[in-house]
Amino acid sequence: MSRPFLKMNGLGNDFVVVEARSAPFEPSAEEVRALGDRARGIGFDQLIVLEPPAPGEGVDARVRFWNSDGEEISACGNGTRCVGWLLMQASGADRAVIESKAGRLIATRAGERLVSVDMGKPGLDWRDIPLAREQDTRALDVALYPDARLSTAPGCVSMGNPHVVFFTPDLDAAPVTTAGPMVEHHPLFPQAVNVGFAQVIDRGRIRLRVWERGAGLTKACGTGACAALVAAARRDLTDRTAVVVTDGGELLIEWRADDDHVIMTGPAAVDFAGELP
Repeated sequence: MSRPFLKMNGLGNDFVVVEARSAPFEPSAEEVRALGDRARGIGFDQLIVLEPPAPGEGVDARVRFWNSDGEEISACGNGTRCVGWLLMQASGADRAVIESKAGRLIATRAGERLVSVDMGKPGLDWRDIPLAREQDTRALDVALYPDARLSTAPGCVSMGNPHVVFFTPDLDAAPVTTAGPMVEHHPLFPQAVNVGFAQVIDRGRIRLRVWERGAGLTKACGTGACAALVAAARRDLTDRTAVVVTDGGELLIEWRADDDHVIMTGPAAVDFAGELP
C-alpha cells in the first residue's frame, strides 16, 4: 500500500514524517538509509514515524526517530517541534503531548508557526550521557581531539541523547568537519556522541554548529542547542536563557531554575507532501 509522508524542517534540519497511527511502519536500517539518500531517495537528516499512543495515558502520539544512517535514536528536538506543530494543527489545541524513547515531551504554541517544547531535565551525571568512565561532565579531563582551537575542556550533557560541547573563541575557524566525526566515535562515548562547537557571543547569545551522531553536519540541532546552553550556563559563560544561533536560524533556549527543565522555542515548516516509494 502507498504510505504518505510530509517533508518538514526546523531551521533547515530536515525530516521525513510518516503517519503510522492507522497502519504499522517498521523500516529496516537499510530502508531508512535508502530513503535518506539525498541523491536516490527522498533525503533527510532524520526519519520520524508517528505511532498510536497507549490508551488512557493522555498522549497525542508516540514518536520514533531514525538518523539517516539507519540507526534508531531516542530524541530529536527540532523533529519534536515539527511533530508538535502537526498534532496541534490537526487537533486545533494549543498543546500536544508526545511520547518518545527519551520520555514524555510537551509541545505548546508560541506564535505563528512557532512551537515551544519542554525537553525535560538535562542529564548531567557521567552515567547519564553515558561515558565509559567517571568524569566531571562540567569540564572533561580528557583530550578528545588534539587541536589548539579546541584547547578548552568540553562539557557533556544528555538531552535524551548524548552531547559533548566544545567552546571555541572563533566558530568559523573551528575544525567542525574533521573533529566532529573523530570525536563522535571516541572510546569515551560507548553510544557515540553528538559533537557541538559553541562560540559564546555574550551572556544571552551563542553561535553553534553540531556534527550530529549518525547524520553529520546539519543546519540546526535542537537537542544540541539545549545542550550548548546548559553546558555554557553550568560554567557561568551565559545566563540560563539565551538565543542559540545555528546555520539554519535561531532557537530560544531556557533552562528553568524552578524545575530544571529545558524549554526550546523555534519554528516548524512543511516543505512538501509525497508518498514513500
